[in-house]
Amino acid sequence: MTTSKPELAFTGLAEQASLLAAGATTSVELTRLALEKAEASQPTLNAFKSLRPEEALREAEEADRRLAAGETAPLLGAPTAIKDDLDVTGLPTAFGCEGDFSLATTDSPPVAALRGAGAVLIGKTNTPELGQWPFTEGPAFGATRNPWDTERTPGGSSGGAAAAIASGVIAAALGSDGAGSIRIPAAWTDLVGIKPQRGRVPTERELFHGLTVVGPLARTVADAALLLDVAAGTGTAFQSAARREPGRMRIGLSTRIPFTATKTRLDPHAHAAVVRLAERFAELGHEIVEIEPDYRLIGLTFLPRSLVGVRDWSRRVPDQGRLDPRTRANARQGSALAGPALRLARATEPLLQRQIGSVFGRVDVVLTPTTATPPPRIGTFDKLTGWQTDQAMIAACPYAWPWNVLGWPGVNVPAGLSPEGLPLGGQLLGPSHAEERLISLAAQLEEVERWQDRKPETVW
Repeated sequence: MTTSKPELAFTGLAEQASLLAAGATTSVELTRLALEKAEASQPTLNAFKSLRPEEALREAEEADRRLAAGETAPLLGAPTAIKDDLDVTGLPTAFGCEGDFSLATTDSPPVAALRGAGAVLIGKTNTPELGQWPFTEGPAFGATRNPWDTERTPGGSSGGAAAAIASGVIAAALGSDGAGSIRIPAAWTDLVGIKPQRGRVPTERELFHGLTVVGPLARTVADAALLLDVAAGTGTAFQSAARREPGRMRIGLSTRIPFTATKTRLDPHAHAAVVRLAERFAELGHEIVEIEPDYRLIGLTFLPRSLVGVRDWSRRVPDQGRLDPRTRANARQGSALAGPALRLARATEPLLQRQIGSVFGRVDVVLTPTTATPPPRIGTFDKLTGWQTDQAMIAACPYAWPWNVLGWPGVNVPAGLSPEGLPLGGQLLGPSHAEERLISLAAQLEEVERWQDRKPETVW
């Protein structure tokens, strides 16, 4: 028995793995379909920085030989993709920048983990320059567009991955999150996005001085949990959490925007969406408590780590003169903050963890909006100065970054569509090492919300 192409188009990652193991499809069929969809969608969505059709089909043929021989592995033969900030052997890692980058000679640890699990890598997905912005646009590749409305951004910086998954090109992909870069595009494309605990997924080096982690985006909690288990080497811990009832929890509903020194306002539709999620959790038997974490001036510790990280990455760019002027300005500021300011920012982290973490003496999980607005239009941030860009992006996305400073896990869950049909999200935030708690709660919500049944109009 085989599965038809229309049925395969939106099958989940776990389902693909099951179909492959049962012989109901082949890796070559799944991989060829993913490559066809990627190529067909590219003129419209522009989700991919590069595709590797010949290599991917060779990997698929090898996966089919292994499957026929009775081998098993969690993702054996399933196609996926990697954000263009992780090394894939034989491809450049441009991280959204222009220039002639050398080819990677080894896989980064998360990529190696996916290969070890048998995944087929069809290509690398687009990201803005050095992952700085919540929109995936730039001179190196143009604009990546949202499958729900191609005049809108899918978010950033894991915007290419989000666009590819939401449009059915692939079932799941790895992204990275340094200030919401998994959760924001997941929110704006109706996906599940997991920012894991810092250090959960091994990397070659500490990314952006502890702000950035690698994690999954997918249409379902189970698929995101499967990909996280593979990348983190945690066996089936997170998959088991996705199948486990969470028990009755106290959920703290928080809508106050952390101090940002800029004008911010929660869009009424985004507010209504997160309140509706809270009501849904109450219907599931959880206690909802209105509560606000004690953020104070946490933003002052974010900037040195972020900007020094931009400086560090910009030094790898072959021709820094081709960087966006905003990137060059951020790198210069990073150089100025690389000494005492950075050391103070890192030294302050335990205090912030105690201060903000005190909220978990009163609740088990915090629920906030993921973004303050629906996805902006393509070009919204064009021709803005660095200061204007910062103001605009903070106004749209003020909720995600504090958990990057803390290093703790968060999960975006889809919160429905705006009156214009644009996806919105809510984030479940937990204390240190609370991924299983958040995943279990998100899976319970998915059972009643059924967001995986929603699909954008076909654009490929």
